[in-house]
Amino acid sequence: MDNDYRYRQQKGYNNIQRIRSITMATILLGMAFLMFAADKLNIEQIMGMDKVFRYFFGFICLFYGGFRLYRGINNTF
Repeated sequence: MDNDYRYRQQKGYNNIQRIRSITMATILLGMAFLMFAADKLNIEQIMGMDKVFRYFFGFICLFYGGFRLYRGINNTF
């Protein structure tokens, strides 16, 4: 009985971690989209930043968001 409780507890923890990873990936990929599309969307707060910094930060968000999404889907914790 104790093993069944531990299994359910670990399964619940893994599900919460998966949801957290997918949510963070969505936020990071959204931020990358905003960094890349700021000119087209006319977002002045982002357009005011240096273009090199904006694209560098966008690529970092894109790669890390992709990694988090991959990790959340494959459940490799």
